[in-house]
Amino acid sequence: MKLDSTDHKLLKILQTDASLSNKEMSYQLGKSIAAIHERIKKLKANGFIKKTVAILDRKKVGIDLISFSQVFLKAHTAEVLGDFEREVIKFPEVMECYQMAGSYDFMLRIATKDMEAYHMFLRHKLAVLPQVNTVQTYFVLSEAKSETAYPL
Repeated sequence: MKLDSTDHKLLKILQTDASLSNKEMSYQLGKSIAAIHERIKKLKANGFIKKTVAILDRKKVGIDLISFSQVFLKAHTAEVLGDFEREVIKFPEVMECYQMAGSYDFMLRIATKDMEAYHMFLRHKLAVLPQVNTVQTYFVLSEAKSETAYPL
């Protein structure tokens, strides 16, 4: 599927506020409600829209600590890398997991209630995975920007 300018505009709108009705989006784009509905359906079917979610205020739901952990593994075989990924993505504290090129193997974004919760996560979940050699963690002091929308 090739995206046209209307698809790009529609995706920008949805990334900003997916709670808008098809009627509201049709007005913004100068298209019929049915056309917007069909475009969204097609964008979902073709994998451009993976899912629609609500973005919560993390502090209001008790998540006061964000950290980034660099994880160094004991080995770099496909089996070890795959085993680590399969295990670490099961942890609800892990918000993002990226395999990296460079000096460390994975970067994790971790969300916990506080430092004690992070300590328990590290001690009882992450550090005990058999593939893990070393973990270096950096704690967020302030957040200047946190964006979910991709530039289109």
